[in-house]
Parts: sequence; C-alpha cells; structure tokens
Amino acid sequence: MKTKRAANPNLLKRFFSALGPGVVTGAADDDPSGIATYSIAGAQLGTSLLWMAWVTWPLMAAVQMMCARIGMVTGQGLAGALSKKIPKALLVAFCFALLAANTINIAADLAGMADAAQLLTGLPPHFYVVIFGACIGFSIVKFRYHQIASVLKWLALSLFAYVITAFIIHPDWSQIARQAFSFTSLKGKETWETMVAILGTTISPYLFFWQAGQEVEEEKAMGRRMRMRHVDITNVELVDRMMDIGAGTFLSNIVMFFVILTTALTLNAHGLSHITSSKEAAEALRPLAGNLAMLLYTVGIVAVGFLAIPTLAGSAAYAFAETFNWSQGLDEKLKQARAFYAVIILSVVCGVALDFLRINPVSALFWSAVVNGLLAPFLLIGIFLVARDKRIMMGKPSSLLNQIVVAITTALMFAAAIGMFAV
Repeated sequence: MKTKRAANPNLLKRFFSALGPGVVTGAADDDPSGIATYSIAGAQLGTSLLWMAWVTWPLMAAVQMMCARIGMVTGQGLAGALSKKIPKALLVAFCFALLAANTINIAADLAGMADAAQLLTGLPPHFYVVIFGACIGFSIVKFRYHQIASVLKWLALSLFAYVITAFIIHPDWSQIARQAFSFTSLKGKETWETMVAILGTTISPYLFFWQAGQEVEEEKAMGRRMRMRHVDITNVELVDRMMDIGAGTFLSNIVMFFVILTTALTLNAHGLSHITSSKEAAEALRPLAGNLAMLLYTVGIVAVGFLAIPTLAGSAAYAFAETFNWSQGLDEKLKQARAFYAVIILSVVCGVALDFLRINPVSALFWSAVVNGLLAPFLLIGIFLVARDKRIMMGKPSSLLNQIVVAITTALMFAAAIGMFAV
C-alpha cells in the first residue's frame, strides 16, 4: 500500500505530478464572485488596484499552505483541528456563518452563470439556475473524490479565457507594467470597500476548509486512513504541495490581474463604471473588445462556476462534519455520510431558491466578498494558533516564515476592514 511519495528526479515531471488540491483550490478562488469583484474594481477604479494581484499572491499561498499542512499532518479537516484551540460554541458559530455565506455565494454564482448562459443561448436565466444547480448537486453526490478532482483540475484551464481576452484588446504593455507596480493612495469609501472585497474573494474562508479537506481526501487515496500514520508525511510531500499551491495561487492572481486590466481598459476607459450583472459586463465588452473577447469572458464565467460551487458546498460540509464528528468525504457513499451530503444538497438547493427572490447577482457577489473579507482574519487567528502548536501538528508545525506571512496577512485584512469603516 502506498504511503510515501518519493521525489521525481525530473523536475518538470515532478511539478506536473504534484498538481492537485492546490490548483483546484486556487482556480476555485476565481469563481463568478471573484470575476464580478475584479470586474467592478477595473470598471470603477481603472488600473489603480492592479498592484493587489502580485501583493495577494504570496499572502494567499502562505494561508493555503498552512491549511494544507494542517490537513496533511493531522489527518483532520480544519474544523477538527480548530476544535482543539477554540470553544466548540464559537466553532459552531463559524460553521453556520460559513454555510450562510457560502449559500449566498452559490446563489450569486448560479445567477452569474445563468446570466452568462442566457447571453449565449437566449433561454431564461431561471431555467439555467435550476439546470446548473441540479447538475452540480447530482455530480457531487454521485461521483467519487478522484473523479471530481480530475474534472475540476481540467476546468481550471478555462481561467485562461480571461488572459486571452486581455491580449485581444492590445494594451500598451510598457504602460501596464508601470501601473502594475504603482501604489496609488487609497482614497474614498468605494476604494476601501473594493480592497476588502478583493481580499475577501482572494483569501476566502471557504478555501481554507476546502484545502484542508482535500488534503485528507488525498491522504485517504494514498492509503493513510489511520490518523497515526500522518506523522509519516515527508519533506518531499510538503515541498510538492508547496509547488502545487504556488502554481494554483499564481494562476488565481494572474486571472485577477487580467480581469481588472480588461475591464479597466474597456469599461472604465469608456465611462462604463456601473455594472449590474455579469451579462451586462460581458455585453459591454462586445463593442469595445470584439465578439471573441465577449464570448471568452462569458464562457469563462460558466466554467468557473462549475469549478467553484462544489468547493463552496463541500467546504461547509467538511466544517460541519469535523465539528459534529459525522462520517465525511466525497469518497463515501450517500447512505454512509448522509449528514455530510445533506449539507451539500442544502447549500445548493437554498442557492437555487435564493435566485428566485430576484437578487442583484453582481451586488450579491460583491458584498459576499466583502463579508468574507471581514470574517477571514478572525478565522486566520485560529488557523495560526493551530499551525504553530507542536502537539497538534505532531512535531511538524508551520515554518517560521509561513507563520510570519500569515500573521502579516491577518493584520492587513484587519487594517483593510477598519479602513473601510473609518473612511
């Protein structure tokens, strides 16, 4: 039975073989909520926040690596590890807050996907909301972890649609390079809100739980079903996961950069700063960037929705299962993990139902990102305390550098939240 993974002498082969949970998690970060938030940033503020794409990359990578290490070393999901550091009542409150935020996010993601699909076919959005929700819910329950993970990994390629879209409009790259490293003063409530939203959709609570949960699933797939065997995690495996997460978070932040850039050079440059739907954002690109750019933007929204919604629903299920000691895992059959799958189904069904209340998809997507930006730093404190505890981490706590970067990330997110309310 395979319990350890040796280093591949061919670095390139080793890199591609290491890709897995980190890439899926990083790609899921660019869900329709993220795309909407970055589109709003570009449309309203132009290129002034481009610098956030390269600043948030190491911060996001450090947080996701800390969550991955917790899952790999302890053999538990994040909620299970957190239960050793924070009171259960507080952990239960976090679970319900996560479920509520994720359900709203699912509703908004489905609405964004449906708007985009309507633009391609002309069929009513509510038709697509039901179809997309049913397909995603059925797939999560029906298929096993390795089947879902392999599909999600390939769906990550859809994110390159946004990179291609930016090249279609032929920007002045020398000017863009200067703007990308130009820090502008943060003036006005709108700028602070957008910054909190970007942090919230990039360094998002549901990604923390999903990353740790996926690590446990990966370990099960390698035959490590007994918790005591997780002490055998090797440095090779940790380095491989660092490469995986580095690649996934880099992809996520590259997409952020190009979405902000595309909407800044098209919508903002032509005075179109108010976006009310993903359909409107896509349609606005057509006369300014051409039919191909509009098509890529639209298809990308639908594809990343299929990537992100299982992550949103699954992360809440992992949190509840760890907190209440339920049988869990996407490798379990429905009858063996009824409560776990019930949370997933509840999230998707409620998300579909919310879309019939005529919510504004972009507003919901944007404000769900703001809420995540406010909740994440509190959760990061608990993650930080777990990751540095040698007893919980079985003598393999996170590195000092990882701890420092996560501490800086937490402080920056608190500062951004305070700045939003103080301005």
